[in-house]
Amino acid sequence: MNPIRVLTVRAYPLGSRTMPEIKEGFPREWLEFEDPSNPEHLFKCDITWLTSSWNCIYGRGCKGIDKEEPDAGCCSDGAYYSDKSDEKRVASAAARLTPDIWQMHSRGYRGGKLSITEIGLDDDRKTKRIDGSCIFLNRSGFKGGMGCALHHLAMREGTHFHETKPDVCWQLPLRRSFERREVGDAELLVTVIGEYGRMAWGEGGADLDWYCTSNTEAHTGSKPVYLSSKDELIQMMGAPAYKILAEACEKRMTLIKSTKRKNLPLFTIHPATARGQ
Repeated sequence: MNPIRVLTVRAYPLGSRTMPEIKEGFPREWLEFEDPSNPEHLFKCDITWLTSSWNCIYGRGCKGIDKEEPDAGCCSDGAYYSDKSDEKRVASAAARLTPDIWQMHSRGYRGGKLSITEIGLDDDRKTKRIDGSCIFLNRSGFKGGMGCALHHLAMREGTHFHETKPDVCWQLPLRRSFERREVGDAELLVTVIGEYGRMAWGEGGADLDWYCTSNTEAHTGSKPVYLSSKDELIQMMGAPAYKILAEACEKRMTLIKSTKRKNLPLFTIHPATARGQ
């Protein structure tokens, strides 16, 4: 099996430069390669997204997915747990939160017991929603700092926030999904690493008042996503697979920088990055 395969498609014209958010559905480049630790496992990575200049602008221009709660960012709803171990890890982290870094500390307990979970759509378990936002969201003006209390906890403990926040929260706006592919007599597992775009939110994605991944306002980072989200990618892929991904992305970035502008359609640049810069 060919260990590395790049699928390239040509991007359509960018059109008007006045619209800040790019409509989804534009062509992308995908990089496929074998998992170094398992030949029956493939990685399929969206390198158009991973080499984009997106960066989180929470507190620096983020308008939030709900215009009624602009300071809530993408935390206007509770976070759905990926599985029981995810919920258990978040509960363990929540038990270590103190009132000085968690604004909703007193409301996170019922009868002296931690109570942070509720039942959401399709009977799935999620973090509670209080006053229009996630129970872990510190509102603007809170002395302990606005934003996710679980993120503040990770910073206090000197660890990465994947150890304290729900999976969907520490991964966002990266998206990890899984596919099955038949190759001859074998069935391979394919882990897909891509952009958690507006439509990945499901039916409600189209109704979000603002969203960052395809918005030019958020494509102003000094580093491409594969570098700025290195720790998260290693957690999602493993260090050996990330090394292959990073080397391929680095080569792509070098080629883009050395290629004349008229030849740039050879590379599929994220339209929001192209406009944002």
